[in-house]
Amino acid sequence: MPLVRTSELMSGASDGAVLAFNVITVEHAEAIAAGAETAGAGAVLQVSENAVRFHGGDLAPIAAATAAVARASRAPLALHLDHVESADLLRACAAHGFGSVMFDASKLPYAKNVKATAEAARWAHARGIWIEAEIGRVGGKPGDAHTPGVRTDPAEAAAYVADTGVDALAVAVGSSHAMTERTATLDHTLIAALRAAVPVPLVLHGSSGVPDVELRRAVAAGMKKINVGTALNKAFTGAVRAFLQTHPQTVDPRAYLAPAREAMAETVAGFLRAVRPRPW
Repeated sequence: MPLVRTSELMSGASDGAVLAFNVITVEHAEAIAAGAETAGAGAVLQVSENAVRFHGGDLAPIAAATAAVARASRAPLALHLDHVESADLLRACAAHGFGSVMFDASKLPYAKNVKATAEAARWAHARGIWIEAEIGRVGGKPGDAHTPGVRTDPAEAAAYVADTGVDALAVAVGSSHAMTERTATLDHTLIAALRAAVPVPLVLHGSSGVPDVELRRAVAAGMKKINVGTALNKAFTGAVRAFLQTHPQTVDPRAYLAPAREAMAETVAGFLRAVRPRPW
């Protein structure tokens, strides 16, 4: 199936949300495609700046592999470049099939965040690229200031969107990156207030640590894009560890990558079914 754009998936999810899953290896991309096919739903395959750095700082190989997997899938899949801080990486996305990008200036002071993000949005829109940004600090990454009680303010979020022109906004409502247990509790009252104040789709980062019931409530309150990363890595690593514990002499990585890929695909399908996005 030809690649779709994130904006297409978002516009088709009027009664649900779009799930976006992080790609680190080719096996991640294959698992996301397989899970989406199993669940009968579209999804976003997103490559982060950290993943690009892991691959030697060159976007082209992982982008080409991810796009090839997406095009071969029977599910409608989009490519998204996530948590981009580098201006050079931002400008590389247009040449590699990415229909959307999350430009992350959240570490900057507010005024500088607005200025940098507005410039990124102008650049992206001139090339037909859908752009997401962040206000508030989602926890779980080095240097983040997100703690209980630190949340995105609806009035500030509305002003930020107006001043930057972004197409979607990641907000801090109680989730945290890199959680390995699904114990997060979200502020659903705040999500509803943000939905009422902000005219663009809201994005939930750090969704791996959010239980299914909390995700469904978040979608009902107004979340439109749900990002999942660590849950795939937990499934991957758990499957590899279990295989090697029972087959310690194995040296062919295909033997343990296959169950790892299958475990990630099951995780993807589980998240998609839990949130129940609009079927394709």
